[in-house]
Amino acid sequence: MSLLLRRSTVFSALMASLVAIPLVPVASLAQADARCPHMGRIHVPGAQHQVTACLDDLTTAGTVDSGHTDAADWQGLHSAATRNPSGVPGIQVDGYFRDDSTSNPTHGWNHDSQFVIRLPRRWNGGLVVAGAPGNRRQYANDFTIADYVLAKGYAYASTDKGNGGTEFYKDGRRPGDAYVEWYHRMTQITVAAKATVARHYRKPLRRTYAAGISNGGQLVRWALENHPELYDGGVDAEGTYWPPDNGPNALVYLPVALRNYPKYAENGDPEAHAEMLRAGFAPGSEFLWEFNYRNIWDGTQRRAREELDPEYDGDLEAGIPFCESGTPNCDADYDYYARPESVHKAVRRASMTGRIGKPLITVHGTLDTLLPIAVHSDPYAALVRKQGRAALHRYYRMEGASHLDIEYDMFPDRMRPLLPCMRTAFEALERWTAPGHGHKPPRSATIPRQTSGDVANTCSLS
Repeated sequence: MSLLLRRSTVFSALMASLVAIPLVPVASLAQADARCPHMGRIHVPGAQHQVTACLDDLTTAGTVDSGHTDAADWQGLHSAATRNPSGVPGIQVDGYFRDDSTSNPTHGWNHDSQFVIRLPRRWNGGLVVAGAPGNRRQYANDFTIADYVLAKGYAYASTDKGNGGTEFYKDGRRPGDAYVEWYHRMTQITVAAKATVARHYRKPLRRTYAAGISNGGQLVRWALENHPELYDGGVDAEGTYWPPDNGPNALVYLPVALRNYPKYAENGDPEAHAEMLRAGFAPGSEFLWEFNYRNIWDGTQRRAREELDPEYDGDLEAGIPFCESGTPNCDADYDYYARPESVHKAVRRASMTGRIGKPLITVHGTLDTLLPIAVHSDPYAALVRKQGRAALHRYYRMEGASHLDIEYDMFPDRMRPLLPCMRTAFEALERWTAPGHGHKPPRSATIPRQTSGDVANTCSLS
């Protein structure tokens, strides 16, 4: 079956399934007033449940107080010095699609595949769709992405990816099912949001963009490879990369870090340090290793490994936290390349091809110590070039940026935040995909660390 036919078939089937699912009557319609005309006619295709609200401000400046976001969901993703716009009135729709997993407790619904759609009163004809980073929920991009694009006039939609939390690996029957569902839910919210936006404003969409951070960036890559017909382009910030060819991945370098960092931290063991660098961690990122070891590496390894290789630790569930090397079934000793082909097959289910079909801009920090740039974005950019799609890709390696902008707050004299670079990349994507000839972004490059000016809110890609 041709790629175009496969995409068309999937798209048609998904649309048919959305139309077939009966809609639950919308709550809060009695509160609709002149501030939000036509609110009562909003129906998200495929939503099993939805609640609609007319808000004076759709940005986090308003939704934190009104209860239409959850600040804990976006904690640590931005610098404390980040400035955001506010004062965007409009309509917010919260709800969920049909699903049988219950890891998302938001609103007391205890139902996965939750989504949020925001419809600003002053609309610019566009839509931005995002998937949650990490194992966070549908509000995770509210401060980093939603506030910014809503102020520009875009409608906005986001999904919790269909499973989340620290036990996302419990969803599905086969290894890799949870990750595969992420891709399906990204497609689902995009199709539903496009229909909702067009119906609400009674005008056709002029442009649709995908945007995401970390695991959300992974969704952007996959979406532009597999369903480019749904989008006009995308911005991928530090996206997770699962290679199709058994190349290095998170299950390869994280055990190296868990095994060697304690030895390096204890006495500066040179061989342990060399092992870390060989695994892909950037020289000069050593000052970030302690934070990542204490807070991120262990849980990320155990949960990803449980999703893709649950048989490794027998009846244990996601291993033993911070186990010492030598402990039976310890994730610090995990050897991905020694595992059965079934494990590698599970990883390939989540992998990328590099065959993007619409313009994509990638930004990634050279000091990223959770998703090292040498393992995740360098090889993905090479894969895109190998597939002959380099003309559709721009890749900016941002010196001094790491994975979480909260790390910039910890070490402002050594780092820069990545978020302002993602926003600059979005503006470059807008110009690139403008009607007519557009304006191509600067060539892919490694961008020196900005050391002066408003580092938390400005970024140049040239």
